[in-house]
Amino acid sequence: MLLTGCASTVSGIASRGASVPEDVPADEFPITGAADNETDRLARNALADLDTFWSQAYPEYFGEEYQPLAGGYFSVDSTAIDESAYPEHGIGCDRAPTDPEEVANNAHYDPNCDVVAYDRALLEQLSAENGPYLGPAVMAHEIGHAMQNRFGYADSAIIVETQADCLAGAFTRWVVDGNAEHVSLRVAELDQVVLGFIGLSDPVGFDPDDQRAHGSGFDRMSGFFAGYEGGVGSCRDEFTEDRLFTATEFTTQDDLDNEGNAPYDEIGGIIGTTLPAFYESVFPGLGEQFTAPEVESFDGTAPACGDMGAEDRDLGYCEADGTVYVDESDLLAPAYEQIGDFAVATAVSLAYAQAARAQLGLSIDDAAAVDSAVCLTGWYAGRFWTGDYQAQDITISPGDVDEAAVFLLTYGQTEGVFPNTDLSGFEMVDAFRDGFLNGGAGCEIGL
Repeated sequence: MLLTGCASTVSGIASRGASVPEDVPADEFPITGAADNETDRLARNALADLDTFWSQAYPEYFGEEYQPLAGGYFSVDSTAIDESAYPEHGIGCDRAPTDPEEVANNAHYDPNCDVVAYDRALLEQLSAENGPYLGPAVMAHEIGHAMQNRFGYADSAIIVETQADCLAGAFTRWVVDGNAEHVSLRVAELDQVVLGFIGLSDPVGFDPDDQRAHGSGFDRMSGFFAGYEGGVGSCRDEFTEDRLFTATEFTTQDDLDNEGNAPYDEIGGIIGTTLPAFYESVFPGLGEQFTAPEVESFDGTAPACGDMGAEDRDLGYCEADGTVYVDESDLLAPAYEQIGDFAVATAVSLAYAQAARAQLGLSIDDAAAVDSAVCLTGWYAGRFWTGDYQAQDITISPGDVDEAAVFLLTYGQTEGVFPNTDLSGFEMVDAFRDGFLNGGAGCEIGL
């Protein structure tokens, strides 16, 4: 699905809102075609808070007075369109009307009429799958396009779309910090929001230069994080032509047919080549020489070595015998089927990173170790992305980086992978993103 037309707080924006958010009355914030239901209620609340957010953020970051949408807002139920709920020209305005049916399965901002329209059936579906805040996040993305219409669009569609994701991230941080009067969001719910953004990415292998391009899951997620951590200023300044995007096209029919996934029985060889090579290149910079650990799989019952058996883990490094253990039946095979081949590489890389930390005399089982292992896995994926293993005829495929993020969001907090961790999936993905984009400087291994 395409939505047409992103560690600091947003400074200088509204004071903390009410502890219990209050609904906006329909007559105070009209949405043409809206029903008296939960989906339109959430959309209205979000749009009202977005109006407050931008009335203060726009002058601060763009130096001009905020201009509310001139054409208003429209809600459509694609499962039962009521033509009588809309003006005679339909949605939008007389000079650029839109048939309500064209909104089906979408949400969009129309610059011709300065309006936002959305399919509430779509928002209801997204909320059911990814939690109630995803609908407001979609509204924040579309209002982001409205702001772009005021301060200027980039030439590239993928930059336009991920910048709107960034602006949605900035608004989301403002909500999390308690500034919104009508919408609330707990930090624990951010995992589902990020999964939702990944799910709204382009199909794997989609042309990033296409004028309908929105970016890969990692691109969209990374845009959202940029706004969440850096605020509107980051969205304004960081979305230029030299920004890194991971969306790429498939180059062979075989990759197109299998969506870039290597056969399961070949993944072990790929990991066995690339992970030792990665750490053999990293350790000299630390004044050390890397010794590759053994990697052994098991089926269902964890080995007794160290804490593996006592905690019934699916993944881990046992320092007592220098071995990385991974559960084939309960972790690797399901992750491959549900997510893809790079989910398997991500899983093994997490435990492999613990082995590397042990060789450096660093902790392997506390919060710092978990954050470091995820960051190192991001760095490993980034080295894949830059083509470090092409000499071995091993390259990363479109969608692989997305698979790593999805693995962390779905398996990272499970007891079998990282027992007793306080890190959320959202925080793990942030650490992965740091390693992927910035290398090992933030991975806490002494670089």
